[in-house]
Amino acid sequence: MANKPVINIISTQCQPQDEEKFNQWYNEVHIPMLLKFKGLKGVTRYKVAGEPSQPPRFMAVYKFASQKDLEAFQKSPEAAAAIKDMQESWGKRVELTSRTLCELIKEW
Repeated sequence: MANKPVINIISTQCQPQDEEKFNQWYNEVHIPMLLKFKGLKGVTRYKVAGEPSQPPRFMAVYKFASQKDLEAFQKSPEAAAAIKDMQESWGKRVELTSRTLCELIKEW
């Protein structure tokens, strides 16, 4: 595989009453924990505009310089710590609904 940039799109869903607290935790705790891994080039979060007809409500796009960096990230202590914290903080109240890995074709 060529050394192309990749993004990992993670979709999550939580209960409507937890949204404000979940977003604060995700932005202020979860993302900073993950950004300690130097191979993670950036994260962008999105919320479905309007009322979604079905889950997910939130998406995060994690940017990596290469598939190799993503694979190292997935095995890293930073990722393990962030996943553990998410499980301890949210348990079954937050659902990871999908994960999509995309490789860059071309940029303009």
